[in-house]
Amino acid sequence: MSIEISSKINQLLSSQPSGVVLQSNWLAAQGYSHGLQQRYRESRWLESIGQGAMIRSGDKVDYEGAIYSLQEQTGSTIHPGGKTALAYLGKTHYLEMNVKTVSLFGSHGEKLPVWFEKRDWGVRIDYHQTSFLPADLGLTKFELKNFSIKISGAVRAMMECLYLSREKQDLIECYELMEGLNNLRPDQVQALLEKCQSIKVKRLFLYLADKTRHSWLSFLDLAQIDLGKGKRSIVKGGVFNEKYQITVPKELENSN
Repeated sequence: MSIEISSKINQLLSSQPSGVVLQSNWLAAQGYSHGLQQRYRESRWLESIGQGAMIRSGDKVDYEGAIYSLQEQTGSTIHPGGKTALAYLGKTHYLEMNVKTVSLFGSHGEKLPVWFEKRDWGVRIDYHQTSFLPADLGLTKFELKNFSIKISGAVRAMMECLYLSREKQDLIECYELMEGLNNLRPDQVQALLEKCQSIKVKRLFLYLADKTRHSWLSFLDLAQIDLGKGKRSIVKGGVFNEKYQITVPKELENSN
């Protein structure tokens, strides 16, 4: 390999943190042609992990390094959310976490790349495409060892848990998660509740905040939050809560 080509790969590797995926189309846009990428693979500077994606040879890359690549190289909205984000933020406390499952969220219609789906990341990926919240609202940067990724902040993550409730997320556990969110900023809660497109999520969020008696609830302007009209059955055979017009599990309604 020529000195010029060797120097070019060194520039690339020094500009990118270790532990991340390098997407082929992004590399091409940075001046590393597909032909040059092939030479780097043949010279064992890079190794393919699927069509359109590479890593440094010998590098250990987990799903977080893939999320970094999606967010930073292609502007993807895909991010860790729900209970996974709350775990990152230290908000799960005593709750048992299933570290083998990672909840990811992305905008409606945004698919995971094939290389991402086919690779074994050592965890189960539970991916949800939804636009019930604006893509860029309520996210926060989370610092990892070599790089940072965007994850859901506590408010958004709680709403994502509630979005999955009934089918993917237990409401009793949601209540326990909400208990730990006693220091949320009212302005952040207000903004997300106003922009949220799910009536179910908004009613459940306020119901749980009310039930856990969090002080930040009193600072919200509920008149600015569209809670829809009519009753909502969250679970079958549950108990009807008159204030929020929702049917919830009996054990949740009767808990202190």
